[in-house]
Amino acid sequence: MSEPNPRLPGQPHIARLGDTLHVEQVSLQTLAREHGTPLFVYSKQWMLDALAAYQRGFEGRNALICYAMKANSSLGILRVFAQAGCGFDIVSGGELARVLAVGAEPAKIIFSGVGKTRAEMRQALDADIGCFNVESEEELDVLNEVAVAAGRRAPVSIRINPNVDPKTHPYISTGLKGNKFGIAHDRALHAYQHAASLPGLKVVGIDCHIGSQITEASPYLDALERVLDLVQAIEEAGIPLHHIDFGGGLGIDYNGDTPPAADDLWQQLLARIDARGFGQRKLIIEPGRSLVGNAGVCVTEVLYTKPGEDKNFCIVDAAMNDLPRPAMYQAYHRIEQLSARHGDAAKTYDVVGPVCESGDWIGRDRVLDVRAGDLLAVLSAGAYCMSMASNYNTRNRAAEVLVSGSSATLIRRRETLEDQMRNELAGD
Repeated sequence: MSEPNPRLPGQPHIARLGDTLHVEQVSLQTLAREHGTPLFVYSKQWMLDALAAYQRGFEGRNALICYAMKANSSLGILRVFAQAGCGFDIVSGGELARVLAVGAEPAKIIFSGVGKTRAEMRQALDADIGCFNVESEEELDVLNEVAVAAGRRAPVSIRINPNVDPKTHPYISTGLKGNKFGIAHDRALHAYQHAASLPGLKVVGIDCHIGSQITEASPYLDALERVLDLVQAIEEAGIPLHHIDFGGGLGIDYNGDTPPAADDLWQQLLARIDARGFGQRKLIIEPGRSLVGNAGVCVTEVLYTKPGEDKNFCIVDAAMNDLPRPAMYQAYHRIEQLSARHGDAAKTYDVVGPVCESGDWIGRDRVLDVRAGDLLAVLSAGAYCMSMASNYNTRNRAAEVLVSGSSATLIRRRETLEDQMRNELAGD
């Protein structure tokens, strides 16, 4: 086998062996032939390397890394992080069931989200999870009622909205006063005093999460100072806090983005924490995208090329139901040909899917030399793609494969029409 050419920028697990793209040591073309397209392929080593950066940052500290599983909730991905000793940040009863199915330790599970139902609260109490991140004062009262009825005390951390701009897309900003998440900074002490007075609750920590795809350290540093001010005020009021949860949100490189490395970021944050006298406190973080985003590739087949007066279109078999980020966030994903041609027939295309929406596009203004039947790799597809996939236009969700070295394991079979319609009733 020939030596790999230089690896793709920001994608150390992807290289061309000969003239064909590989994830680790496995040919994407071979996987596409075996499993069909669209197909999601993930590098296990990339995920473990991303996790190792956080582990280095917290070496010697009392810290818990909880994977924010909304980024990608496939069981095969969850098992990788469970076996690596991670906890999990969940936002629904369904996510709780998934992490328990792969052997997650209940004490390492954090339940976030603004709309927990009573049934979900009881489910989490029965599982004996580590903490509820409570996001409103009414939620405190409801959780207290559920816990008292169950004869339990629910461990709680209150999510604080610090009103810090994360400098990211407005749809994934969560720490500004106009966002739905958390309790306002100036209401925090009152909320903690109320929580401490309720018999079904046990206050154990404080939580803050300001957004997603953050590419600068400054928003974290600003939020950190506001949270530590609150920790001091809350404890001066006689309410001890066992842990401080700083959430996640660290971005990845989609298109020349330059987020700080996880270990570098946490060296900066820990220096501030130490300077404020909180260095011995238990720390919890909840990374998601930064652990899986660049580990994933979506392989898609070119169905047609269609010249137009204003645009050339490359129509592929992946669509907005498979890769929703461009339609939802106008997000950029790099697109590479699996086998590059060396002629001079390259054109500028909009890469689009077959869904009946003008918003169904994967990439705009991409220079490609393609024909029907060629395969493309949509990069950085490990986060918020498969977990947000849908059956719009009655399209089956894709298969998923996990690669480790030279081995490839199918972790999700391609959905069938029978799967889609199994629970539907046509009526009379």
